[in-house]
Amino acid sequence: MIAVWCAAALLCLAAVVLGIAYGTFSIVFRSPDKTQNDDFTIPQSDQMAPLRETVTEMIREVNAIPFERVGATSFDGLHLSGRYYPGKDGAPLAILFHGYRGTPSRDFSGGAQMYRSEGFRLLMVEERAHCTSEGHVITFGVKERQDCLTWIEWARDRFGDVPILLCGISMGAATVLMASGLALPENVCGIIADAPFTSPKAIITKVLADRKLPPRFVWPFLWLGARVFGGFDPNAADAVKAVKQTPVPILLIHGEDDRFVPCEMGREIAKTNPDAVELHTFPNAGHGLSFLVDRPRYERIVRAFLHRVLPA
Repeated sequence: MIAVWCAAALLCLAAVVLGIAYGTFSIVFRSPDKTQNDDFTIPQSDQMAPLRETVTEMIREVNAIPFERVGATSFDGLHLSGRYYPGKDGAPLAILFHGYRGTPSRDFSGGAQMYRSEGFRLLMVEERAHCTSEGHVITFGVKERQDCLTWIEWARDRFGDVPILLCGISMGAATVLMASGLALPENVCGIIADAPFTSPKAIITKVLADRKLPPRFVWPFLWLGARVFGGFDPNAADAVKAVKQTPVPILLIHGEDDRFVPCEMGREIAKTNPDAVELHTFPNAGHGLSFLVDRPRYERIVRAFLHRVLPA
């Protein structure tokens, strides 16, 4: 009888643990209803408030540019979607990766026009579990870094070995940095990362602490939920470790007043490989807002980097 009671107690405990793991997993890692991936759902914050009208107008300008809907199949069988903006034959291609629960037009409302003005063709990726791409699980760069390879292969099949620039903002920035540790082809000439986090665990536990939740208690449930219900290990990718070994030139940009992904995370990534990483911080800029706070300086920095890494 005691053995039966013990077995029942263990089953109840396991059910409780899995229940908590599923609940935390659903909040953090599952994509919301994709109808919420609306370009004009602009974050509500005091840092964004004075910039809202400017961002809205830039989104409208990007959405008015004709593009071709393109697709690719991920390593795990998902249909990934993207928006291709053509340019001159032989022109370099910038592949843009947006942020967590973001959209390409919103997150690159300014950057898209900047790269086009520099003569780039654009591929604005709709990341897995976002917009019209398949999937329901956001992995904070763990699987998305492999999607970088998928889109690079798509580009090589279509355009040959044209110069490719990987660009990302927020989670997209962490994604392209994590991808830098993979076997990238030689025509990937540079990476631009704006406001990246160091690792999934680092950013998630930081946000938990901000919300007065105990990271040491909650993180194990999140990790378990990701493994059991999401099919991935959130500890499997790390931007710091990837950048440490990459030969690809990296331009890293971070707002000094970033209250979501601390600027210190950008500095930590940069110092791991000073030969490859060029870091620029922007005073008074919030999360992903460096371009809007000081556009002339931002564009000068990007142009100088492009001049350095692109073939003549």
